[in-house]
Amino acid sequence: MLTNREVILIKVEATYGTDSVPVEATDAVLVENLAWANEGLRMNERPAVRANINMLQQVYGGRLGSITFDIELKGGGGAVDVPPEIAPVLRACGLGETINAAVDVTYEPVSTGHESFTVYYFQDGIRYIMTGARGNISFSLETGAVGKASVTLTGHIALPTDVALASPTYDGVVPVAVINAPFAVGGYSAIINALSFDMSNTVATPPDMSASDGYSEIQITGRDVNGSFDPEAVVVATDFPLQDLEQGNTLVLSTGVIGTGIGGRYQVDMPAIYYRDVSPGDRDGVRTLENPFGAAESAGDDEVSIIFT
Repeated sequence: MLTNREVILIKVEATYGTDSVPVEATDAVLVENLAWANEGLRMNERPAVRANINMLQQVYGGRLGSITFDIELKGGGGAVDVPPEIAPVLRACGLGETINAAVDVTYEPVSTGHESFTVYYFQDGIRYIMTGARGNISFSLETGAVGKASVTLTGHIALPTDVALASPTYDGVVPVAVINAPFAVGGYSAIINALSFDMSNTVATPPDMSASDGYSEIQITGRDVNGSFDPEAVVVATDFPLQDLEQGNTLVLSTGVIGTGIGGRYQVDMPAIYYRDVSPGDRDGVRTLENPFGAAESAGDDEVSIIFT
C-alpha cells in the first residue's frame, strides 16, 4: 500500500451514527497527512494471583477511532455563495454554515445542534468507515504559505474491508498564498508573520454499556477559541498590548480578505480577542512580540467568523 494513494469522503448524517453513504462525485475532500488511530481503546488487565508471575491475556472492552489530516483553506470557486469543498469538515468541528445568497458563506461556532458525519477512509486497497464523527480543528496562516487547518475527527469505526480505491472528484480550486492581507488588531495594522488559532473543542466520548463498541454519542461539550500572532514591536504610542493585557481590553482582529478571485477568497474575523500573555521575540534581528490570545464572544457564538467569498 502507498501512503499517497489515500482518499477521504465525508457526508452529513440525517440520523446520528447512521452511515450516510458518501460518494466519490460529491463528497471527496482533498487532504494531506492522513492517518487513523484507536481512540479510547479499553484493554482490561487481569491481575490474578497465581503460582507463576506472568500476566493473563487482556480483555478487549471497546474502542472508537480517530482520523487526522490537514486541509487547505480555499473557497468554493465560481461564485461567492458556493460552500467550499472543506465545508463538511468545518461543520463536523462545531462550526455552523450560513449561506448568504450572492454575498458569502460564513462559518461560526454553534453551541447546539452539532451535526455528525460519516467518513469513508480509503487506503490503497482497504476502506474504514467511521460514523457519528465530530471533532476539533486548528488553523495556521503564515506569510507566503497556503493557509491550512489541522483536523481530528472522532467517531465509531468499523473494522476495515478490502475495497478498491475510490476515484474522487475534487473541486479544482487552487488555494492562494497568505500575502497582501491587511491584518489588523484593535484598528492597528500590525506587521506579522503568522496567525494561528484553535477551536479547542472538548470532544466527549461517554460510555454506553448497550453499544457494540461501548461508547455513546460523541459530543462537543465545550470550546475555548484561542490563538497567537507575532507582531513587530513598536512604541507604546502606536500599540500597547501590555496595557491591553493588564486592563482586560478586548480588540477586533481581522485578517482582511485573503485572495482576489471570486469564489477563492476568505477572511477571518474575531470581534473580541483579549491577550493572555505578551512576551518578547526575535525575527531575523527584528524585535517582535508573541501575543497569545483568547477569543471572547460579542453577541453569542461569534468568537470567530470564517468567511468565504
